[in-house]
This record gives sequence, C-alpha cells and structure tokens, in this order.
Amino acid sequence: MPKKELAKGYTTGTCAQAATRAAMQMLFTGEKVEQVSVELPQGEKLQLDITDIQRKYTDRELPDMVSCAVKKNSGDDPDITNGVLVYSQVRLSETGQIHIDGGIGVGRVTRPGLNQPVGEAAINRVPRQMIRKEVEEACEEVGYTGGIDVEISIPEGARLAKETFNPRLGIEGGLSILGTTGIVNPMSEQALIDTIEVEMKVCLAEKYRYLIIAPGNYGLDFLKEQYSIEENDVVKCSNYIGQTIDMAVEQDCKGVLLVGHIGKLIKVSGGIMNTHSRWADCRMDLFATAALRAGVAGGKAVEFLDCVTTDDALEKCSEEEAADRWFKCKLYFITLDEKSGAEKKTATQILVQAADLRDAVKKLDEGMKGTMADYSIASVNETAIMDVYPYDGEIEVKPEFPDAGKTE
Repeated sequence: MPKKELAKGYTTGTCAQAATRAAMQMLFTGEKVEQVSVELPQGEKLQLDITDIQRKYTDRELPDMVSCAVKKNSGDDPDITNGVLVYSQVRLSETGQIHIDGGIGVGRVTRPGLNQPVGEAAINRVPRQMIRKEVEEACEEVGYTGGIDVEISIPEGARLAKETFNPRLGIEGGLSILGTTGIVNPMSEQALIDTIEVEMKVCLAEKYRYLIIAPGNYGLDFLKEQYSIEENDVVKCSNYIGQTIDMAVEQDCKGVLLVGHIGKLIKVSGGIMNTHSRWADCRMDLFATAALRAGVAGGKAVEFLDCVTTDDALEKCSEEEAADRWFKCKLYFITLDEKSGAEKKTATQILVQAADLRDAVKKLDEGMKGTMADYSIASVNETAIMDVYPYDGEIEVKPEFPDAGKTE
C-alpha cells in the first residue's frame, strides 16, 4: 500500500505576510477581503483565508486602521504554533516610512547574536522582507507615498513561547515570526529517514562512493554558491545525522562529507547525533571546550559560554583565533646573478595558518616584511592539515666517526 504523502504547512512569516496583504487592500479600498493570494520567496503561490477583520474609521471614508488574521497551518509537522491566529494591524502614519514591529505575543530580542538586533521584535529578516513587499506593492498600486505602521501579533504567543527555547535564547514575551521559504515541510521521523535512505541509494547508484550530506538549506546554499554543487548531488539529512551515517555504513559508502552551519554540526562533535534542539543543546559548552583545546585563554572561553548562538561566539573570536586552516604557499625568491645580471628564481614552500585564502596571502606578506628578499607568490592552496605542533624532543647528535678513538 503506498504511503500517504505528508501535508506541507506554512510558516508564521507567511501568515503575517498574507494578513498584511489583506489589511493593506482593505485600508486603501474599504472593501472586505476574505481571501488573498501571496507569492512566497521561492515563487510559490498560496491562497489563504482571512479572519477576524476589524476596521477603524475617523474623518475619512476609508479606514485609518485595519486589523485581520490568518490561521497558522503546520500541515503534518508537529508544531505548537499549529492553529494559532497571526494578526497584522496596519495604519497610516505621517513618518513617510514603513515601520514593522511586533505586538502582543511576538517576542522581543534581549540578547545579541540573534537574527535581529537587541530591542527589536523577533520578526526574522525574510518575514520582514515578505511583509514589506506587500506594503510597498499596495502603496504603489494606489500611488500612496506616506508612511505605514505594521504591527504583527499572536494573542497566544506569550503562553506558547514558554514551551519553546525562546526564553533561553533571550527572546522574551512571545514567539518568533520565522521562515525562509514560507513553507513548513513535514517532519515525520520515519518518512524523513526513508527519504534520506532513498536519496542515498540514488547517489550511490550513480557510482558515488563518497557522499556529501547537508542537514538543510544552509549547507545546500553554501555548496551551490561556493562549489557549484547542485542539490540533486547532496543527501539532505535534516536533524538525523547519526542515522544517516549509520545508513551510509550499511550501504558500504567509503566516506561522507558533512556540510552545514556550525551551530548544528558542533553538536555532532559532542556525540549528539540528532541535532534537533528538543534532544540536546550544548553548542556553547562544546564551543568553549574546543576553544580551550585550541589554546584559547580561559577568560575568552567563559565569554563563549555566555553567548546565545555560535555566530555570536565566532564574532567574539579574534582573527588569530578564527584562523583554523593551513595553507601551503609556494614562493619564488628573486635574486640577480652578479656576473650576468640575469634574474634567478629559487622556489620554497611555507605553511601559513589563516582563516581563508585572502587571509593567508595577507599573513604571508606580513611575515615577509622583515626580510630583505624580493619574492613573488606562485600559488596558495589549502591543505588537509588539521594542526601543526612543535617538536619538543631532544635532537640526538651522532658523532661523524663513532669508532674513532676506540682500541681493540
């Protein structure tokens, strides 16, 4: 019997976008809007119902304020926000600017290192863009050039947020408005694992013996942008890294390359093989431990423990602490032959520890400043070297003639 296809849902960001679109239409036309179509960041279109419409009038025929809501649908994803109402309230303002803020039930950022600055509503970057797009398009259609204030709220948000990681992360008072694609993909564990296994078998059937594995979109985007590796050549494993590795072993895979955000992959370094936050979250503990092993001062490691995210911790790293890669640099020292005057090049190899290719060239040039030699850089290539340690052993000096002075 074929398995039922799991239903997709839509994010709180999509709800806020659709509610804002409907509210803006009612603000400028005065007509009731009970359904809207919105275009998501990747071009997909959704038709969503509008509910709980409220309009406020003063001295004009059209409303000065409109509020309406969209009911969140998480599909077959086990999400505590399923069924909540996400409201958008729009009103005219004299500022000439579009201002987006959070109201009741939308969290407020209180710690650095998150998607939004401290003090801002926890409405992430992509949902803000989606909301702003709807406001700008509505204003352009009617030729309105004044200001618009948008307030997103979730009446049940403060209560539900207590069941999430928001308070621990430093988001207080409510939920976050999230989403990068606008769609919630179902997270049924067995369905996902089955899909991962199928993807793996497809890749291995195409004669791949080594697999590239990415937990999500961050790794997929990085591979495409940096190495032109398409999504079809990558196994997407979600949070099930341990089970994916086990399946790779069962399929006689020769090796795997994990590509993803440090905040997810650092958990694997601590033996956490399901990286969902509900299972474990010791990112900063592992980050601080790794820092101590790398020789970072204890005081700095304590600072890492106080960070909210790994991105925040990385920003606290100095350039030297962030330089975790080794590059092999080929140089040519340039000299002149005293007799013929001809230019002579002598090749040499130097290892440089740096954060990236540009940093390696910069550090190489800085290191050569104290020399009198003319040189040119022939090549700089990243190596597979993980670390370099000084040799502390005593050098054994052997005599040139060990038997000298001996008599029979």
